[in-house]
Amino acid sequence: MTTADESPSTTATFPFTLARSGVIMAPDPAEPFEAEGVLNPATAWNSAGDLLLYPRLVGHGNFSRIGRAYVTLEDGVPSGVQRDGVALEPARSWEHGSNHGGTEDPRITWVPSLGVHVMTYVAFGPTGPRPALAVSTDATTWRRLGPLLFSYEDELDVDLTLYPNKDVVLFPDVVPAPDGVPSYAMLHRPMWDLSFTRPLDEVQLPQWIGDPRPSIWISYIPAADVLADLSALTRPGKHAPVAHPEQPWEELKIGAGPAPLRVDEGWLLLYHGVSGTITDGPFAPQDNVSYAAGAMILDADDPSRVIARSAEPLLAPETADETTGTVANVVFPTAIERIGERDWVFYGMADSRIGIAELSREVAR
Repeated sequence: MTTADESPSTTATFPFTLARSGVIMAPDPAEPFEAEGVLNPATAWNSAGDLLLYPRLVGHGNFSRIGRAYVTLEDGVPSGVQRDGVALEPARSWEHGSNHGGTEDPRITWVPSLGVHVMTYVAFGPTGPRPALAVSTDATTWRRLGPLLFSYEDELDVDLTLYPNKDVVLFPDVVPAPDGVPSYAMLHRPMWDLSFTRPLDEVQLPQWIGDPRPSIWISYIPAADVLADLSALTRPGKHAPVAHPEQPWEELKIGAGPAPLRVDEGWLLLYHGVSGTITDGPFAPQDNVSYAAGAMILDADDPSRVIARSAEPLLAPETADETTGTVANVVFPTAIERIGERDWVFYGMADSRIGIAELSREVAR
């Protein structure tokens, strides 16, 4: 079995850069749903040509909903938002926890071959964070497909459905699975710690995995199955690790950011890396960590293989909006949109606000 450790990936030079542009959304003091922050948004275009933002809205008690807002533009640059209520609020038993809960951290992928927007989000319920899917044809009304049910595969010696999982993003196009079957693929980040529900248990790793740190994995769903039944997207299989933490700035864990973007070299994946010290367990708010944004390029013909990876962050917490907030020192990219001829990345700032940064290709000298 090929593992992420076998990928010759990190490079001192990387062909893309991020340049911050400013804040486009901050909490409205008059909105109780935003009392503890607006952050980590998804984006989508509706049929009228409007760019919609789907921020995570955090209310009192760390209870989250997914909001909806129209992005306002000035000379083609995102400059602010017009709020339009809530797009997806906790309405199922598996989206409600006792001390923490809600619908969190959405990502949205437009899938042309299916004619739908697919939203991946974290349903934080009785057993902790669990990834779920919803779909929409108009980017306004969303229909839940349900939580992900990862298929059991004996050679992996692990049932991924048992474990908390986050940072799920769907590729926009069909890709080849390891056996060559045309498939829809998703990246995700299993967490081996079960302390949310079993606080006395030690971490139980599959025997062949030597690194317990949360890392980026990939899973596949045969395209024919999805075309026959859209809910097949919730039943991914053929799981494999893609990348583990490598550098000091990502030493604790890594996770996918926006949906992969097709570029000349392959699939460009922005991701977050975390460094620092985790205290009181992985599910408690952390005060001594730092989140930065890096990038990697995945092979177009084998998206489980990393062919290039940034040695340093493309964007790290520096401004006051990124270093001070609900959780200090956080840059958390979650969406990319092309507006005109420019690509803009939307990211969470210190778990409190939403900023944008321009994604550009480095000009060769």
